[in-house]
Amino acid sequence: MTPQFLLTAFVVVLAPGSGVIYTLATGLGRGRRAAFWAALGCTIGILPHLLAAAMGLAAVLHASALMFQIVKFAGVAYLLYLAWQMLRAHGALSVSAQDRVEPGWIIARRGALINLLNPKLSIFFLALLPPFLSGDPATATREMAGLGAVFMGLTFAVFALYGIFAARARTLILGSERVMRWLNRGFAGIFAALAARLALERA
Repeated sequence: MTPQFLLTAFVVVLAPGSGVIYTLATGLGRGRRAAFWAALGCTIGILPHLLAAAMGLAAVLHASALMFQIVKFAGVAYLLYLAWQMLRAHGALSVSAQDRVEPGWIIARRGALINLLNPKLSIFFLALLPPFLSGDPATATREMAGLGAVFMGLTFAVFALYGIFAARARTLILGSERVMRWLNRGFAGIFAALAARLALERA
């Protein structure tokens, strides 16, 4: 494990993406407990992509234009669904003064799907991890598993911190219907923009 990898992984995890936005929205709308579930789900959603990179399946996805497009547009549709949920008065993600309890596994499932339906993640890990391997074929799979585990640990920790920040900010916005309304619109717009960006991605 090199400091270069830790720094690279930290910067990648810290950068705002669909998982970060989902965790922030969940923290604002549901509080700290829900934000932890969101962070866990987003972390779990990374696992299939890490496995695909380790097994070489990411290269197959990269080579198969049809498979890439199917996964990509499933991800686009899901992000647009999340945007719609933000705009609905009683949507699953809308920021509201009402305390709505939702099972943690449902919150985690949404987060997992966000990352699972992003085909670029598999290709990203295929590009990110190999430069940090020792070069020994006999230990390559084990090394990739170790690097992947560290990346997932960083993902959960950083996302959880994002969620805690959002949950604390929640108490400051609950008294203003106008602020909550604009937050919902803002998050919906961000999800829609992320969907548009994903739609334009190429294998």
